Amino acid sequence: MKIPGPDHPITITRNPKRVRVTLGELVIADTTHAMTLKEASYPPVHYIPRADANMALFAATDRSTHCPYKGDASYFSIDANGRTLVNAIWSYEAPFPAMAEIAGFLAFYPDKVKIEELPA
Repeated sequence: MKIPGPDHPITITRNPKRVRVTLGELVIADTTHAMTLKEASYPPVHYIPRADANMALFAATDRSTHCPYKGDASYFSIDANGRTLVNAIWSYEAPFPAMAEIAGFLAFYPDKVKIEELPA
């Protein structure tokens, strides 16, 4: 486990905007409770509470990855609009203590779905 610091900063903040995730015209997540994680020089990632996502469209996969700063990520596919987007979502079920705020939240790959920040 690595601790974020000056050489690899990570911040998590509550996003004051509404974050909506769509697949075509289908809204698959819509929240005013997103957390935005900014890590080093990577693009910001919006983490969405499961309560604000259509979990019926998601299926857990066998994929897992490890981040030395956040912990182990699990993945979900999206089954909607007659197609399956494999491993389009990731989640840290039990992240390292420094990242506890995103535990169980969902993050979506922006090349698979549309992620919008809208007025709250």
